[in-house]
Amino acid sequence: MNDFFALEYLVNPSKRLFWIYLLSSIFLAIVYFYVTKKNSRLITSSKLWLHPSAKLDYYYFFLSYFINILLLVPFIVSAKTVALFVNKELYFYFDYYDNSFFSYKQIVLMYTISIFVVSDFTRYWLHRFLHTIPFLWEFHKIHHSAKVLTPITFYRVHPVENFLFGLRYSLSVGFVTGVFIYFFGAKVDIYMVFGVNIILFVFSLFGSNLRHSHIPFSYGEFIEKWLLSPKQHQIHHDKKHFNKNFGGYIAIWDRLFGSLTLSKDVKVLKFGLRREQMKDYLSLKYLIIRPFINLLKRRGI
Repeated sequence: MNDFFALEYLVNPSKRLFWIYLLSSIFLAIVYFYVTKKNSRLITSSKLWLHPSAKLDYYYFFLSYFINILLLVPFIVSAKTVALFVNKELYFYFDYYDNSFFSYKQIVLMYTISIFVVSDFTRYWLHRFLHTIPFLWEFHKIHHSAKVLTPITFYRVHPVENFLFGLRYSLSVGFVTGVFIYFFGAKVDIYMVFGVNIILFVFSLFGSNLRHSHIPFSYGEFIEKWLLSPKQHQIHHDKKHFNKNFGGYIAIWDRLFGSLTLSKDVKVLKFGLRREQMKDYLSLKYLIIRPFINLLKRRGI
């Protein structure tokens, strides 16, 4: 069972820990330390990988896998179901639409880009709501309670938040797909690499696993105004910058809505919650139940 569990994450291109993404991140890390001449000792140190926060990530990673499979996945509506519903409603209200203006390749390109952009836009807003709506912040605190960052920290997400992100994905992808099927029918297809949207695949190659790490890999000021670098996400994890860089991949949303911070503007990063809060998130049990305890306290129960 353990071997199968680990293998799935390493061989599935839709997972952040896909072996090619890991190798590309290692390569980028080597390039970073070679170019900057900075000390790489921390990155290979047991003080990082065996830190209590990191070990808690490992345990939680295993537990959350089974929680998601058994308790969440059965209740999340699929993108296919949403697409069929949207398509049916469009036919009902607007009847048949014959579109012969675009070639097959143009349609595939538009669909590939639309899926990525709409998904990233909805990801931005859900992430922002997780910070700005007190009820949702109690669940998102779990992710920000990580004192050190490793690629496994990506999975330190409360089941309630996982459910919301799963629902967001189904609604956004399903909506776009339903609209495209209505307008273009059987011509709808997507450019993929290993079964993954080619745009997402490219972004995953360029440092996705460095986002949750202690390697402040920057894309440079110009690019960071358009695309979010690993360091920009690390800035979001800094205690003083939780309200910055909510985006997933595209920096435009943060720039439009006033939450963008560039790598050059933040020199020192300190991860985790406030000191008095950290004591509430030191065990596997409390990563699950602490949000509910805090919400009950808010209601005076």
